[in-house]
Amino acid sequence: MRIAIINGPNLNLVGTREPEVYGNRSLDDYLDRLAADVAQQGVELTRFQSNHEGAIIDELHRVGRGALAVDGIVLNAGAYTHTSLAIADAIRAIDPPVVEVHISNVHAREAIRHTSLIAGACRGSIVGFGLDSYRLAIMALLAKPFNLT
Repeated sequence: MRIAIINGPNLNLVGTREPEVYGNRSLDDYLDRLAADVAQQGVELTRFQSNHEGAIIDELHRVGRGALAVDGIVLNAGAYTHTSLAIADAIRAIDPPVVEVHISNVHAREAIRHTSLIAGACRGSIVGFGLDSYRLAIMALLAKPFNLT
């Protein structure tokens, strides 16, 4: 199984940015370990991070359609979660199931973070479990058949 992890703005700074919210461990270090762990289960992870909305959309299209399509996508769109109809539309335009993740509990933060414009396009959301939100999303993709029609 192939799963793409797509990260949005400022997630390249996890480990140094607001450690009281995001912790002290770098996202790259965590994802390196996670990739090694899930490889034992036959899961191949690809990773992408961009601070640019259009690049995130391009990556969703690239891994979500045609011969390059992955089996599932873990998406942390960062602040674009709350502002981007374009990312929501991109999710709706691709085939693999997308699980929205957030490291922090966005519902316990500022009111603007309580609304996700992408959640309705995703198969599910996992928030507030720190970096383990990524592991939980992968577990959901592995455990749940997504033929909901």
